[in-house]
Amino acid sequence: MKNLFLLDPALVFLNHGSFGACPAQVLEKCQWWQREMERNPVEFLGRRSAKLLAQSRAVLAQHIGAKPEHLVYVPNATSGVNTVARSLPLRAGDEILTTSHEYGACDNTWRFVCQHTGARYLPVDIPLPFRADEFTDRVWAAVTPRTRVIFLSHITSTTALILPLAQLCKRARAAGILTLIDGAHAPGHIPLNLDQLGADFYTGNCHKWLCAPKGAAFLHARPEHHHLLDASVVSWGYSSVIAGHTGFDAYLGTTVLERRLQWQGTRDLSAFLSVPAAIEFQARHGWDQVRSNCHALAAQTLQRICKMTGLSPVSADADFGQMVVIPLPPMNVELLKQILFERYNIEIPVTAHQDHLFVRLSVQGYNTVEDADALVQALCEIYAL
Repeated sequence: MKNLFLLDPALVFLNHGSFGACPAQVLEKCQWWQREMERNPVEFLGRRSAKLLAQSRAVLAQHIGAKPEHLVYVPNATSGVNTVARSLPLRAGDEILTTSHEYGACDNTWRFVCQHTGARYLPVDIPLPFRADEFTDRVWAAVTPRTRVIFLSHITSTTALILPLAQLCKRARAAGILTLIDGAHAPGHIPLNLDQLGADFYTGNCHKWLCAPKGAAFLHARPEHHHLLDASVVSWGYSSVIAGHTGFDAYLGTTVLERRLQWQGTRDLSAFLSVPAAIEFQARHGWDQVRSNCHALAAQTLQRICKMTGLSPVSADADFGQMVVIPLPPMNVELLKQILFERYNIEIPVTAHQDHLFVRLSVQGYNTVEDADALVQALCEIYAL
């Protein structure tokens, strides 16, 4: 399957989780959309784009178990988190509950919001080894009468854990607490049904595990919350009538969510419009089986390296998917990353959480047993095992 992607064949690429990798056929579709736009930019952006985006959202909505009118495209999941966090009417003393495993950029978002509103951002320590059966009660034990939002990753970035969220979302709704889920790594990685999950807000990347072009992500909001959300750029969608722009329906949209967030000025929509091509690519290549095979290779590689180092995995096999953190003996993070890339031509992140050092292994459909062997051999030589 490597020949379907554009990755350097000399590179051992084990870092799909950071930015994804787009199949050549999907990228060609993206470039086709760009050329189509340039044939008549006014017609494409001003008269066709609303319908085209609606068609693309409908395909995505079916894939992730949502209704298309509850979705808008955003450039990345961090943008989605920012949209929600900076829109909510938080006050001094309000509490945003989270965990100790969240993505640093989104931690920064909430700290910025708290600095300007007087709210408090409170991480709950989730210790390693991870116990999925204890997760919900551990987080819920930190809820107080001041808790307004629970913010969680669906799959954590640094530790690659799949967090069990459904019961927590249900409890939060019953208590009148909003839930925002950062699903940056979830679409295309694990099965999604957003309507069943029941989070108030959910944002996810399409350019990671779904293999869409870079800059394709979505924000999903339950309909009763659409009115809460404001765009980072206030534009034509905030007007009920656009004087002198008859027919430019892209600027308006059919729902409050779409009107406010869809049009934020001239931008390239090709990545958004290519999401159906990415979904079709994975369906054509039997991606359910691909995901299963990738998980098996990730689990096998984890066990091989743990046997070599004498360290233990930090979670059960069921708590990770195609991405897993592999514990390693202490070493300087940047030095290890540099050695793996410069000496062994292996692209893989080295992460740290509390007193744990990991390599975060991503296994995608283009990866092979030989790729895993290269990582095992490199670590064996580096640590003289």
